[in-house]
Amino acid sequence: MTELGKLLLVVGATVFLAGALFMFAGRLHLGHLPGDIVIRGKHTALYFPLGTCIVLSVALSAVIWLFSRLGR
Repeated sequence: MTELGKLLLVVGATVFLAGALFMFAGRLHLGHLPGDIVIRGKHTALYFPLGTCIVLSVALSAVIWLFSRLGR
């Protein structure tokens, strides 16, 4: 039963952090970083957030690494 409690705490903390990230994403300028590719045509636009993907990947990897270290 204690394992279920730990799991619920981790899931709750993850949801909380994701919500906070979405609330403050405008202040963090996520989606408008150097390396983000924007191609605008006459009637279309293509946006690929390469720089943002790299930053989020590094951040999520660090969080997962931290949780794995704390779990030992």
